[in-house]
Amino acid sequence: MPSAPRIAEPSEAADFLAANPQIEYVEVIFTSMAGVPRGKRVRRSELLPIYENGRFFPGSMLVIDVTGQDCEDTGLVWGNGDPDMLLRPVPGTLVKAPWLGDDVAQVITSMYNLDGSPNDLDPRHALQRVLDRFADIGLTPVVACEMEYYLVDQQRGPRGELRPAVAPGQQAAPQQVDVFSLREMQDFAPFFKELWRMADVQGIPLEAGISEYAAGQVELTLHHGPDALRAGDEALMYKRLARGLASTHGMEATFMAKPFTHSAGSSMHLHFSVNNASGENIFASEDPQGTPVMRHAIGGLRETQAEAFGIFAPNANSYRRYRANSYAPTAPIWGVNNRSVSLRVPAGPPKTRHVEHRFAGADANPYLALAAMLAGVHHGIVNEIDPGPPVEGDGYKAAASSTHQVPGNWYAAIEALDKSQVMRDYLGANFVDMYCSVKRTEQDRFFSEVTSLDYDWYLKTV
Repeated sequence: MPSAPRIAEPSEAADFLAANPQIEYVEVIFTSMAGVPRGKRVRRSELLPIYENGRFFPGSMLVIDVTGQDCEDTGLVWGNGDPDMLLRPVPGTLVKAPWLGDDVAQVITSMYNLDGSPNDLDPRHALQRVLDRFADIGLTPVVACEMEYYLVDQQRGPRGELRPAVAPGQQAAPQQVDVFSLREMQDFAPFFKELWRMADVQGIPLEAGISEYAAGQVELTLHHGPDALRAGDEALMYKRLARGLASTHGMEATFMAKPFTHSAGSSMHLHFSVNNASGENIFASEDPQGTPVMRHAIGGLRETQAEAFGIFAPNANSYRRYRANSYAPTAPIWGVNNRSVSLRVPAGPPKTRHVEHRFAGADANPYLALAAMLAGVHHGIVNEIDPGPPVEGDGYKAAASSTHQVPGNWYAAIEALDKSQVMRDYLGANFVDMYCSVKRTEQDRFFSEVTSLDYDWYLKTV
């Protein structure tokens, strides 16, 4: 049964404005299928009317590509006259945006049709539809997003290449892998201290940070919780905060899946367990392999990852990340305390038993990545799908011979999603149609561009 829409009450805006008389501007944020936050900056006087009545917004914004261009093949630009829809604020997301100045705030919105019903192409509503399926059987997913990203120089190299950022007071950028480097965390301490402070201001549950498996690559975790929609909001807010704050420190934070050819890619690991109606973790078990229902959830993911791959890897660059012996998974296999598999059961006390889903890149839309993952989890639980035995040892060797594989390129992934009956069932047939249409437009635009690599490979050789 569909849940009631989550729309903030006007009192939330009134209370916020009363408590923050210095706020003069508010950025109203909407996130389309491409996962890029867009919207409007409004004056203080305009905020309360948005909470009372919503804000008109072109419906074509639902189906723009990653660069912000219209995708006319969807039929939602000229075909229907590009009518307005309504943006309505999401409860709990009106917060100060201190990196933009003391007088700026932001709020996340969802899109609704003019009759008040949720628009089925909004990624937040797609995730909600999956969560409703869990609610129907008395279950609640507990999730968290864990993202890696690079801090890079704002200035490109002589060939237009990215370069790791130089830390304040240092003469040169880091060059070594230096995983778990405390020195690198110390060098960038001014950035991280502000990041944690501003995350607290925005209510983002940002936890431990580490230097990851490449020069300039970092990872900070978000605390898990029993509200997957809120987890998506927090991931979106965190990415926006990291990017915005990095720019004030003379750097760029990039969440590209593979910004450097010979360095590790950046993932968005999705951690999940499932609670029953009493709030108990139904994966909890003394057995490291978890309960039967946890293994069924893994079985569902093993069966559906190929058809959902175009969501976990949504861009051309995404596919450069999946390489053997790279810490990025290459097939839907599972294991216990094993980082070479895609579906990992981490070590920990029995009550914390959960699964780490390692397929999604940091470039994925967090709402859609959570929706596609949880669709597979629900599918596995209700159909009691057996995942087979866990992989022990080298997961990359097991992946090479697995009967379950994922698409090896962007075209194959979108084709698999288009044909997926499971994803159409959970995300909605119209949503899958429009998502695939947008991605096919992006594919055509991306591969029609002549790049410097074309010249390097072919200019003097063919």
